[in-house]
Amino acid sequence: RSPETNDKLRAKSSGVAKKSLHMQGKAIDIRLPGVSLEQLHTRALSLRAGGVGYYQRSNFIHLDVGRVRNWRG
Repeated sequence: RSPETNDKLRAKSSGVAKKSLHMQGKAIDIRLPGVSLEQLHTRALSLRAGGVGYYQRSNFIHLDVGRVRNWRG
């Protein structure tokens, strides 16, 4: 994600970090056809590696290689 895109997203949402790991290629937002968001979230948490965000309204899971943590957005 470019700094410009990150700034645009931050202007629309309070949940976007100023120094997002997306800009360093260390984060991704995903959804998988045929796999429920809840299943994907549970599997991601089971890895116990990096950050896992659950965004039900936006229909995606955030994964990153930062410290182990999780949240719901």
